[in-house]
Amino acid sequence: MMKKIGIKKADLILITCILLISLTLLGVELLRKYQPNTGTYASIRIDNKLYKEVELTDEPQIIKIQTKRGYDILKVHDRGIEVIESDCPQKICFSFGLISRPRQSMGLSIILCKLF
Repeated sequence: MMKKIGIKKADLILITCILLISLTLLGVELLRKYQPNTGTYASIRIDNKLYKEVELTDEPQIIKIQTKRGYDILKVHDRGIEVIESDCPQKICFSFGLISRPRQSMGLSIILCKLF
């Protein structure tokens, strides 16, 4: 004789809580992703010291950074920032592409760009 396995009230409450938490997290991420980028700034740090803060605008801006370890050229455009030229040996610095959303970061050996 087989026992009938049913869903208990506690199971339904647990499933409902998990779904609500998941949907809330998804909603927060979607809101953050699609919010307008008005007034977004990039904080450029060299060796953990603030080098420059720049507003991310549509107009192109070129930022040249020269240190004893090498150089990087950053380009601000389309309300984002990216590395367009660098002498980093493994070219990892180019893999970040254009970053344009708050709390994104571009970690390099020389610089760190963080948007806020």
